[in-house]
Amino acid sequence: MCSLSFFFLFISSTLIFILGIYYLVFDYSVFIEWEVFSLNSSMVIMTFIFDWMSLIFMSFVMYISSLVIYYSEDYMSGEKNINRFIMIVLMFILSMAFLIISPNLISILLGWDGLGLVSYCLVIYYQNVSSYNAGMLTALSNRIGDVSILISIAWMLNFGSWNYICYCNFISDSFEMSIITMLIILASMTKSAQIPFSSWLPAAMAAPTPVSALVHSSTLVTAVIYLLIRFSSMLCIYNLGWFLLLIGCMTMFMAGLGANFEFDLKKIIALSTLSQLGLMMSILSMGYLKLAFFHLLSHALFKALLFMCAGSMIHNLKDSQDIRFMGSVVNFMPLTSICFNVSSLSLCGMPFLAGFYSSDLILEMVCLSWINLLIYFLFFISTGLTASYSFRLIYYSMSSDNNFYSNFCFNDGMYFISFSMLSLLFIAVLGGSFLSWLIFPIPYMIVLPYYLKFLTILVVILGSYLGYCISSINFSFDLFSLSMFSFVSFSGSMWFMPYISTNLISYFPLSFGYYSLKSFDYGWGEFFGGQGLYSLFIYLMNYIQDFYDSNFKVYLLIFIFWMFILIMLFFI
Repeated sequence: MCSLSFFFLFISSTLIFILGIYYLVFDYSVFIEWEVFSLNSSMVIMTFIFDWMSLIFMSFVMYISSLVIYYSEDYMSGEKNINRFIMIVLMFILSMAFLIISPNLISILLGWDGLGLVSYCLVIYYQNVSSYNAGMLTALSNRIGDVSILISIAWMLNFGSWNYICYCNFISDSFEMSIITMLIILASMTKSAQIPFSSWLPAAMAAPTPVSALVHSSTLVTAVIYLLIRFSSMLCIYNLGWFLLLIGCMTMFMAGLGANFEFDLKKIIALSTLSQLGLMMSILSMGYLKLAFFHLLSHALFKALLFMCAGSMIHNLKDSQDIRFMGSVVNFMPLTSICFNVSSLSLCGMPFLAGFYSSDLILEMVCLSWINLLIYFLFFISTGLTASYSFRLIYYSMSSDNNFYSNFCFNDGMYFISFSMLSLLFIAVLGGSFLSWLIFPIPYMIVLPYYLKFLTILVVILGSYLGYCISSINFSFDLFSLSMFSFVSFSGSMWFMPYISTNLISYFPLSFGYYSLKSFDYGWGEFFGGQGLYSLFIYLMNYIQDFYDSNFKVYLLIFIFWMFILIMLFFI
């Protein structure tokens, strides 16, 4: 099943990528419509759009999915129901394909809800308490976005069709379209885990690592960026870009800061995904659509590789995810270490790797744009924090002694995992330049002063040094260390957002339910309700029973009473 799915997806991705390049070179777009049924002048039409953007994105999704499925052959080797796992992953890919090629809100809802439902099934795959909690947080957070899509479908009834792409450029003063745009932005914020819906993304790491490699690199969370690219003209018309810019920058800064104080390997990579999502969202809101799409594709390549390397290390460390147990991994797993370091450096934006071509271009365009000082500093500080947590991760995993069991034994001997990592390694190194030549046939000429031109690489170097400094912090019991510890607690817990999303929301309804149960159901409700009526009926039944038990006595008393009255009347 794994090998068959791998070959099918790999061949499909190759063919679709070639077709996407052909459409890009000749600037083609194909629109396919199929009318399912018509109801009161509202036609339910299945619509598909095939242009260079949808085809190249779908080819990337299928390529990464094929390698993830091949990777699962080793990683999930102890799983009895491996075919069920592969089927769920294939359903996930099908939902993603629906979302990519649909310019129609009805078919988008099919893909959108399919992604939400299947991701819930994958998060709770291991079926323990933490998985169930994470799955419930993921499902309920994403449900807000699902409801927003449903309401926007209802609002689009005003236009007689759900093909939003037909209306985006023509209805600039429509109140309905402004409502729909705001609902789409809300849905995008939930699905891409922007502030204040960020807590579900690290919680979703309860899923198996191959799923994390797929979900958090190229599918679930990045699909939202693609959807907003389709709705980008509405952001400009209704001037909502400033809101998304602020939200994206705050998310990028919060995730980068939190990852520097996290010790769970998969959560660090999840927070780096969140940081990159904030970067994509903010650059998209500034109007650079191709640049956001370019970074989406390059990010998918190195982030999938990073998750695969993390999965290989976790698998060899007997499912231990704490980076403090790692160390000297490079001595035992050289291939994994090479791939891990290359993908981490690509994430930082080291020159001539995939991430450099997009992130460096983004930061230079930020220097060239009309933005305020706060946004400018948030962009560059977040880039420094990205380099910081990447080098901190390399420091903990590659240097010093190994802190695992004394009789450990691990190596790079697993064929399927190694093949998948190597297949992504070459793309993660060469893919950025190749994509930049394809998507930008005329190169950007950005003229900046030399101190701004070198600011990106300077920020990366300073951030790397900061990561080393954070790794060597030792806390004591003086006042400075205690205040520093409070800052670390606040930053490392994502600004207490998981607490706000779970305990704070559930505490007041649950406490209200407890006190109402105590006061009404167990208090006055018992007195005037079931127990009170029960006691009253028991009392009345006993009284009536006593009456029937002494029936003859009562009859004689009544007879004597009447005889006494008759005698009194007779004598009177």
